[in-house]
Formats: sequence, structure tokens, C-alpha cells
Amino acid sequence: MSDRPVRRPDAAPRPAAPRLDEVDERILWTLAADARMPNNRLAAAVGVAPSTCLTRVRALEDAGLIRGYRADVDVAKLGFAIEAMVSVRVHAAARHELRDFAKRLLRVPVVQDVSFLAGDKDFLVHIACTSTEQLRDFVADELSGDPAVATTQTNIVFERLVADRSHQGRSFDELRRWRA
Repeated sequence: MSDRPVRRPDAAPRPAAPRLDEVDERILWTLAADARMPNNRLAAAVGVAPSTCLTRVRALEDAGLIRGYRADVDVAKLGFAIEAMVSVRVHAAARHELRDFAKRLLRVPVVQDVSFLAGDKDFLVHIACTSTEQLRDFVADELSGDPAVATTQTNIVFERLVADRSHQGRSFDELRRWRA
């Protein structure tokens, strides 16, 4: 029996990717590097009028290509000195609960994000805790104590590095063509 989620016949098909032109891609790339850039600077950076730029940004938001704008908060400076990535494997009998399980984890205050994985683990849970005791309690109570959970593996994050789009390349097209 495969552990891969099966697409149910009643599940809605994924929408086709919207067609983007070079200006749309430059807008996305520029906002990925600096989401706080004012519209007039963004327009100048991508070479269009501010009104055109604003219309395109709103269209990209409406299409779901821009999901939101977030602040990158340094949780360590707020007292959350321990960050960890916890991989979770769910029992085969609990496969039907995967989405509900992930949604429940997202309601736990120490959880930063949850990634649903392919492979031998089902989830990767990024958490930020104030202490090793809080980390232990999360793993013991929220994960290992859940009858749906088969196994967990906790990895402490020593340092988290984030890609800087402004130094990573010039476009998404460049990323598509990238080869090692």
C-alpha cells in the first residue's frame, strides 16, 4: 500500500498557472527581494508607470501569486532561543487525518510553519521555543502523545540562513535555467 496521498475524484483540479509576461515576473522578483518597496519605486525598478504597476500587483495578488507580505521576525531576540525542525511520521491508519493533523499543529503557539512532505516522513514542523523544556513538552505532548503519530525526529537549528533574492539572480527565468 502506498503512503502517497491519493487525489480524490471529488477534489477540485488545480488551476492552470497564470500566464506572466516579463514585467509581471520582474514585479514578483523585485517584491520577493523587498516586499516593503513603495509602488513608485517598484514601478521605476520594473520600467512601468506607477498606475500600471499597482494594477499588475493587484492582479498578481488576485491570482494568488502574491500570497501576502510578511515581516521576518527574529524570534531569538524575543526570547525564543531554541528553534527546531521536527520530522513527523503518521501511522498508516491515520492517513485520512493528515490535513486535520497539520491544521491542529498550526494552532500550537510555538509552531512557525508545517511542511507536508513526500518521502519517509509526512511533515516537517518548524518550531521556536523559549527553552529545551518547552521543546521537550511540545514533542512529548503535541506529537508523541498523539495516537496518530508513529515517529518523530527532532533537529535543533543552529542558524537559519535565508536566500537573498537581490543577490541570487536577476529573474525567475534565470532560476528556471539554472544548472549545477
